[in-house]
Amino acid sequence: MPPTQGPFRMRIATSADIDAIVRTLTTAFFNDPLWAPAFPDTERRAEQSAAMWRLYATSALRHHWTFVSDHAEATAVWIPPGRSELTSEEAAGLPDLLRQVAGQDVAETIMKMNDQFAAARPQRPHFYLTLLAVHDQHRGQGLGMSLLAESLAHIDALELPAYLESSNPANIQRYESVGFVPQEEVVVATGQVVTTMWRPAAGSSPGDGPVDRPA
Repeated sequence: MPPTQGPFRMRIATSADIDAIVRTLTTAFFNDPLWAPAFPDTERRAEQSAAMWRLYATSALRHHWTFVSDHAEATAVWIPPGRSELTSEEAAGLPDLLRQVAGQDVAETIMKMNDQFAAARPQRPHFYLTLLAVHDQHRGQGLGMSLLAESLAHIDALELPAYLESSNPANIQRYESVGFVPQEEVVVATGQVVTTMWRPAAGSSPGDGPVDRPA
């Protein structure tokens, strides 16, 4: 992967970026407190998880809200209000994909986690930050927070709130620094604690958080 050079620049990802995005996601989440236990086979974790990341990253391109740095050293995958992470066909095929690449136990664990995230996600219209990642070789340069801040500026221009699930407790303070507020703690199928976070729309009250949940 080319080294990061010059000032930070954000752009909308295209299909030509998918391989680089998948590499970034795979390295960024390899030791993640949530995703590492979900793919317990350390020797095959990169291969197994990459198949899932490729599906989600490729599907999200249709929304035109996936942002990357120049060489996709960092990526932020947003799902706009009223849209889904996967198409209905992709969602139906996800269990089979996971079984093929990682086995039945992994497939069941991840599908249970997905159900828990769906149950916690507010119904109120919002932008959903489904993935934020920086390639291991480019950590510590501020790329992730720069990408997040710049993409949030686009969301603020639309005066809409944002939502995310923090899989790593170390990141909660970083998210708070750009306006996200912790909401709930979800204990997922692997036993890890994931914190949901809400960022009110620009111009709204800081206490203007989600008040509804899916039925």
